Amino acid sequence: MNVKLNSRMQLLILFGLAAGLVTIAQSIITTGVVYLMSDFSVSSTQAQWSYSAFLLVVGVMIPLSAYISRRFRARSIFFFSLIIFLIGSVICYFSTSLITLIIGRVLQGIGNGIIMPYVQILLLRTLPEEKWQTYMGLYGLIIGIAPVLGSFIGGFVITFYGWRALFSFFTVATIILLVLGIFFVKDNTPTEDYPLDYLSVILSVIGCAGVMLGFTNVADYGFTHYLVILPIIIGIISLILFVKRQPKLDKPLINLSILKNKYFLVGTTFICILFSCLNGCTALIPIFVQGVAYNSAIISAAVMLPGGLLIIAFNIIGPLLTNRIGIKKVLIMGCIVSIIGFATMMFYTQDSSFEFMTITQAIRLIGAGLVLMPATTWTLTMVSDKVEDGTAVNNTLRQIFAAIGSSIVVVIVAVLAGGAIDHNTASVVAFNQTSLILLALHVVMLILTIVYIDDKDKIESAKK
Repeated sequence: MNVKLNSRMQLLILFGLAAGLVTIAQSIITTGVVYLMSDFSVSSTQAQWSYSAFLLVVGVMIPLSAYISRRFRARSIFFFSLIIFLIGSVICYFSTSLITLIIGRVLQGIGNGIIMPYVQILLLRTLPEEKWQTYMGLYGLIIGIAPVLGSFIGGFVITFYGWRALFSFFTVATIILLVLGIFFVKDNTPTEDYPLDYLSVILSVIGCAGVMLGFTNVADYGFTHYLVILPIIIGIISLILFVKRQPKLDKPLINLSILKNKYFLVGTTFICILFSCLNGCTALIPIFVQGVAYNSAIISAAVMLPGGLLIIAFNIIGPLLTNRIGIKKVLIMGCIVSIIGFATMMFYTQDSSFEFMTITQAIRLIGAGLVLMPATTWTLTMVSDKVEDGTAVNNTLRQIFAAIGSSIVVVIVAVLAGGAIDHNTASVVAFNQTSLILLALHVVMLILTIVYIDDKDKIESAKK
């Protein structure tokens, strides 16, 4: 028993470290978008694909998480995902064009999309349901520290050594993890002969990529251009075919019937809105601080650091508060704090001080930190008997909306600014208007919480 326990702990620790590493890769490039625009002579929306493509691929990979967790052992998953991530890091380091860089980022995203949901599935399989909030908070701490420290350190690294140095770090760190895995990743996780429906995979890839590409092209071509309309139409048709195909399969790629659970649907909607706004701001704030307010990458990273540290802290505080006062009060509190944060962003100008931007971003991220893990865990408890399917559906939709959000928020500002984000009044007004839109979305989250979300035992009592 002790041998099995030690083996499982080693497995969780190494997967946790791997999750931290691949999470750093997700957002660290955002502090270098302005440099990519200069080095590759591309627009902000084009350079933003270095971030958006990563998120999109993660969203595409997560539907496979239920299949992967059932079909392969943890050791195989660990080595395959990290080797793919390593190859992507090397390609990014040597890239001579934005296209090459994006190819490397796609490979990094594949590694991330395999590791992240699998760690969550391992935790939920291993722990009793009454401990999910606490340990999911700890998991949130691990994946929360990574992007925050990554963005802050990334700002310094990019300023003094260039953006390629980021990928040399990923290369070395991944090699170290692979070596550790050879000695310590030994497990007997169960597997089953679970079939993979290749047509479903193709439809999901085309669907997600098409919608994303169409929305990303809006800023460069306008809403009526064929490079906007055609990808969106193809994407929507593919997603419709994907959704219709799943109920016909004995073992679907992703069990969408789980969305018939009203509370799981509400929780997933809440999380999708949250991640869309959160990742949209992750992409937008560095562009505003550097491109509109004319500050350095270091200042941009420093603006986000306190809020990033606070979201880490509240990833722990949120679940603990939920255990004490209930899910509804915590989510209401978090939504109100976030609304205040977005309201203050409506007063940003070209001359906004470092202190003002730092404090207001901290407020926004405290709200996000309060609700992030409690909402995720509550949603999964609504389908606790189908944790693999619940994790796959929830994480897939979350990441797709995160990818769309990271692109569409920048597109909205660019369109409202007249086609490009620059050091001018039009860009400031556009940023303020976009902040109002994000505020309104958080009001929707608040309404969902008040009307539908409550502790599981109260919901079950009301059913009786």
